[in-house]
Amino acid sequence: MPHSYVNLLYHIVFSTRDRQPHLTIERRPRLYEYIGGVIRKRGGISLAINGMDDHVHVLTKLRPDKAISEVIRDLKAGSSGWMHQFFPEVRDFKWQNGYGAFTVSSSLSKKVTDYIRDQDRHHVKLSFRDEFTLLLRKNGIEFDERYLWQ
Repeated sequence: MPHSYVNLLYHIVFSTRDRQPHLTIERRPRLYEYIGGVIRKRGGISLAINGMDDHVHVLTKLRPDKAISEVIRDLKAGSSGWMHQFFPEVRDFKWQNGYGAFTVSSSLSKKVTDYIRDQDRHHVKLSFRDEFTLLLRKNGIEFDERYLWQ
């Protein structure tokens, strides 16, 4: 086969350090634009970005020559510096150390996009902690609750 055909969709989730509510409704649109720009610079396409005061969800299509861990490192490091530059009042802003990254099939991409866009509605009933552990369980990822929030 002379060509390679790849469709790598990822649902990425990460939170602020200690779930601090730094991602106010006023800051989010500009932060999401920045995150989308980082993804574009890495050759990817952001399909949906949304979140709440303490976490972000991203649905993205990435190139096969980019490691997911490197893209997320660039997203978090770049956006952390950007937050400090444009919102100096949040001097203590940091992202959590880890993240969740889940592969998504094309057939489910609309459902995941809708889920990401409806974050306000989901979090009326569900905390980020419950949402994240539910995502881990749905994706068959084993975890130890003692270390999950460090």
